[in-house]
Amino acid sequence: IDLLANGSERTAELDRALAVAREVYMTRAGDLSTRRRAAAPVFSKTLEKSLADLAMARTRCEVRFVPAQSDADWTERGLEQAEFYISPNPGEDVKPLARIASGGELSRIMLALKTLGSNDAPGKTLIFDEVDTGIGGAVADVVGVRLQNLAKRFQVLCITHLPQIAAYGGTHLSISKSVNSSNHRSTVAWRPPDS
Repeated sequence: IDLLANGSERTAELDRALAVAREVYMTRAGDLSTRRRAAAPVFSKTLEKSLADLAMARTRCEVRFVPAQSDADWTERGLEQAEFYISPNPGEDVKPLARIASGGELSRIMLALKTLGSNDAPGKTLIFDEVDTGIGGAVADVVGVRLQNLAKRFQVLCITHLPQIAAYGGTHLSISKSVNSSNHRSTVAWRPPDS
């Protein structure tokens, strides 16, 4: 009976609480957006420098922001979505990372990002599939060192064809495939690091 008798007062009370919550959210989300936009160019340049060490010397990076279209798009992450854009080749426009990067480029970009991000909690597993695509020599050594450093904080699984990278691993698994007329067979064998 009380809810029915005082329904309009309760509605006004809820509207006021909603307006206060909306104002707090807009203030905090606006502050987050301002800080993100200020950090994005610095982050992009730092990422470009890190990628240069990984045989992606002329890669250009940008972080672009897509604003929320309505209140329904608001999340705990703010008023916008951030998206990485890259141009791995000189003279090309930057395009969304998700659409243009090859597998090897994605692995190296993830390696660069994980190396730059030092606040992740331990216990994660990172998988790098053929992070060595298109590299060799000194660059492979740089990649190996970075993977080894990441392995101090995470479990790192790396599929590689380069001995320069494999040499930095603590445990090695040799995967081989054989084909005969009737079937394909893959085998995995553990190899001690010194073998």
